[in-house]
Amino acid sequence: MSELQDLYQETILDHYKRPRNFKKLEGATTTAEGFNPLCGDKLKLYLKVNGDVVEDVSFEGSGCAISTASASLMTEALKGKPVAEVHALFEKLHEVATSDPESPVDAPELGKLIVFAGVREFPTRVKCLTLAWHTLEAALQDKGETVSTE
Repeated sequence: MSELQDLYQETILDHYKRPRNFKKLEGATTTAEGFNPLCGDKLKLYLKVNGDVVEDVSFEGSGCAISTASASLMTEALKGKPVAEVHALFEKLHEVATSDPESPVDAPELGKLIVFAGVREFPTRVKCLTLAWHTLEAALQDKGETVSTE
């Protein structure tokens, strides 16, 4: 299990140091901003949605390792997915992140996002993990207001 945790930590650090899709997305159909006062994480999310499919997604901002890695991995996971599947993915990720740390994790649908299962051992870091996802939900609903984790 220790080797698996090391791999998860390496993945999170890689996405923190070299975030994927870290740019302003030209031609975005919607955007949203998010803020986590706990860590000072700030994020602007750009989405290109066509019908009910997320065609492209990117982000800009600054934050802790978990927040940045979450946004980076999220952008990779969402491209080409139907909006309904995007919502289901967030629900499953949140369920895993807030579950009992002693219970086994069975969530193959999370793919690479499973690296965040360890966050459940640190409940205060769940907000860091979910900032990008709450911001995504706001963008999909075109709310036009800054999302806060408080």
